[in-house]
Amino acid sequence: MNRRSFLAAGVTAAATLTSELVRAEPRSSSASPAPSTSGSFWPNGARMAVSLSLMFEAGGQPISGAGGFLAEPILAGLPDLPTNALFAYGYTEGIPRVLDLMDKHGIKLSSFMIGRAVENNPEVSREIVRRGHEAAAHGRTWENSYHLPPEQERQFIKDCADTIERVTGQRPVGWNAFYLRNSVHTLEILQDLGFLYHIDDPSRDEPFITPIRGKDFVTVPYTFHLNDLVLPPFQGYDPAAYVQTLTDEFDQLYAEAATQRRMMVIAMHDRVSGHAARVRALDRFLTYARGYKDVWFARKDEIARWALQTRTQTPVVERGPAGLTGLPGPSR
Repeated sequence: MNRRSFLAAGVTAAATLTSELVRAEPRSSSASPAPSTSGSFWPNGARMAVSLSLMFEAGGQPISGAGGFLAEPILAGLPDLPTNALFAYGYTEGIPRVLDLMDKHGIKLSSFMIGRAVENNPEVSREIVRRGHEAAAHGRTWENSYHLPPEQERQFIKDCADTIERVTGQRPVGWNAFYLRNSVHTLEILQDLGFLYHIDDPSRDEPFITPIRGKDFVTVPYTFHLNDLVLPPFQGYDPAAYVQTLTDEFDQLYAEAATQRRMMVIAMHDRVSGHAARVRALDRFLTYARGYKDVWFARKDEIARWALQTRTQTPVVERGPAGLTGLPGPSR
């Protein structure tokens, strides 16, 4: 499917529904990358992993009151037309543009999808999977679920996973909550539903295992500081500073990766990172990072499975009840 047909299919489908500082030496992308000195932390002797997330939320937001970039809030209950139009940019322009960029660099990412967004944009959802990317779960709708009673929270997550599987043919094994906020019961619920990992924990720069009821459950950590909703989304955005931030993060982690497992995470949202200037800036960073031949660009389900496969090298974090520790973990 070419870009024009892809965009048209997405619009048509949506219209039918209600809507410790050691700095690595800088290196140009044409330089010969240094060989891996570890050879054991990641598959095929890779020294470091880089993983990209694409949040597919466009079309899953409430018609009124969705978070946006307009300072003046809409009156309660009235449809926020420009904010909804900005969300629509995510599936009409943003996702196709990001997918094209991933194809250019031969990278597969993990897309965390809102169930309603998948229903409203089935062709976009299927195209993500068709191009080899991971379909992961992000909730039935774009809203909190941590306050729900356990059975309702379970249904909220299950509905999302069922929708993604029905539309794309891929059963999600990864989970991301609205603003990373889960309940104390979420990890047990995810485990019961067959999930392999979640990302709602920014506490490390490597994957780790948390035992839940005696069984391994993987955390593939998230990032706030490389999240496009935290970095200035529009006003004050500096593409050169964005590329420098990504490059500095990469160089630091690459230096540390000589002696320990390191992973870099870049978090994108369809309606933000899908804009032309953002994609061009990300293109510059990926060109730089792809110059290192011993870097593994991986989907998060691949990272989670590798963490389990190499359990003796993966941190196992025993945590007490989440309600007491205040950290993601077992409910009791």
